[in-house]
Amino acid sequence: MTQQAPPYAITYPIAQLERRFTAFAVDRLLAWSLLAAVGVVTAMFVSDEVWTVVGAVAGAVVLLWLVLAIVLGISGSSPGKAISGLRVVDHGTGTPIGVGPALARSLVLGAAGLPTFGIGLATLAWTAVEDRGRQRRGWHDHLTRTVVVDVRSVVEVADHDAVEGPRHIVNLTAMRLVPAPPVEAVRTPERSEHSMRRQPLPADITAPPTAPPIAPPPVAAPPVRPAEQPPQQQAPPQHVPPPQAHPQQQAPPQRWRVHFDNGESFVIAGLALVGRRPEARTGEQVAHLIPLASADMSVSKTHAQFGPAVDGTIVVMDRGSTNGTVLVRQGVSRQLAPGKPAALVHGDKVVYGDREMTITREA
Repeated sequence: MTQQAPPYAITYPIAQLERRFTAFAVDRLLAWSLLAAVGVVTAMFVSDEVWTVVGAVAGAVVLLWLVLAIVLGISGSSPGKAISGLRVVDHGTGTPIGVGPALARSLVLGAAGLPTFGIGLATLAWTAVEDRGRQRRGWHDHLTRTVVVDVRSVVEVADHDAVEGPRHIVNLTAMRLVPAPPVEAVRTPERSEHSMRRQPLPADITAPPTAPPIAPPPVAAPPVRPAEQPPQQQAPPQHVPPPQAHPQQQAPPQRWRVHFDNGESFVIAGLALVGRRPEARTGEQVAHLIPLASADMSVSKTHAQFGPAVDGTIVVMDRGSTNGTVLVRQGVSRQLAPGKPAALVHGDKVVYGDREMTITREA
């Protein structure tokens, strides 16, 4: 059965090394500024002796180390990490690491930050880059069982860009009301008194009408019989062959290929299950079972699935894995919700724990 994610599981992507370096630089800059201020205040208002100033600065270093470690252990954050949107959590549970591991982690970073020409910090950065689990965990992270995650809000990526159509422009000037042209009044001629008097009717109108003369009835002429014409021979009907229907050429189906980080590659032929030991559910038709070895056990038994949808697109779905599934599109990461499929496009990268998969479309 697939392992269910606990409520405190890590649901954020792994932090980038650039943001971790920025957070570290901000923390160190603030710490050095505070220590310099303590030294100046001690020399000006307490004593200007060298050992007095050194002792005050050393005490401030210890106090600042304790305060930052306690804050890191309780909240997983620091001033630099809060600005960069990062958080240090336990690698196994995703919860705050506690004061003890935070003190040890801060002590290792402080020792690496001593004047060693940058060798200590470079060594820790190199161990994070060469992390076998691909979670950018340095030696100090493995020592204290911590991992740095990016808690910023994930930017959603649209599958297709919307294209705006042309907008209709209404010419309001042409729609203004134009007054109608004036209509000239037509004057009728005034009737004179003579025209208003009744005139006598003409004689041809007052005389009674005379009856028209009765014409004799016409004599009907004998009917003329038309000449008989020989019957015309009709041409036999010609057989017209029905038009032949040309078969429509259908576009060949698209082929999608997946490439895993271990060099394995194949064309998707149906539903595929990914995990350490993936197993299909009862009645589930599976075309590919892809076992993935995980160095840090971050891949669940049946971690996720991918395959073609009804419309031919390829979709991926997390099946309730412990560490989740991350979709990386054009450098932007998005955590997939369990049980909700997401469409894939050419060049997308899918991260299953410490393993990666890339999808491409073949012509």
